[in-house]
Amino acid sequence: MTDTKTSAVRAATEIIRTHAERLAFDEHERAEKRRLELAEQRSNLNSPEVRIRAWEKVHALRLPGDPHHPILDVVAMGTGLTLAQVREEQKERAARRNERAQTPKPDSAG
Repeated sequence: MTDTKTSAVRAATEIIRTHAERLAFDEHERAEKRRLELAEQRSNLNSPEVRIRAWEKVHALRLPGDPHHPILDVVAMGTGLTLAQVREEQKERAARRNERAQTPKPDSAG
């Protein structure tokens, strides 16, 4: 093979290997991020609010407002919290929403 052909074959092989390595690296990064997120949602060092927010982020779901919603058991298990702690976070969120709704907004006309 000529030097040009050898260089082209080597370059193509390096691109393929580099792409495969990049894919493997990306997969490793995604797995590590997920592991950290799951650890955050179960960490006893985090408050119930932080743990539930981590659960919401991992699952791309929001905590429902219904205190009898069946997903609350799943949230409790996933976060290592009790059902009562999950329901307490629901109440606190509802109270914050109501408080914001009751706060008069400044007149935009100035």
